[in-house]
Amino acid sequence: MPTERVDYRRIANEIAGRIKSGELAPGEKLPSTRELAGQHGVHISTINRVTTILKDRGLVEGHPGKGLYVAEAEQSD
Repeated sequence: MPTERVDYRRIANEIAGRIKSGELAPGEKLPSTRELAGQHGVHISTINRVTTILKDRGLVEGHPGKGLYVAEAEQSD
């Protein structure tokens, strides 16, 4: 669905911007996948794409059973 494609990029860029600006601090826990989906009005699979992008960019780290956290050391773009 084209809207989903646009949404996941927009959401990933929004969260990345919040991390880079310091609004989301290193070590801070992100809301759950379900919460993020609700906040953005998208399907959970869209948020899964978002988290994959953020992980690939080195901006967040997943901790199994604990959640997703802002990475302690950001990588430069």
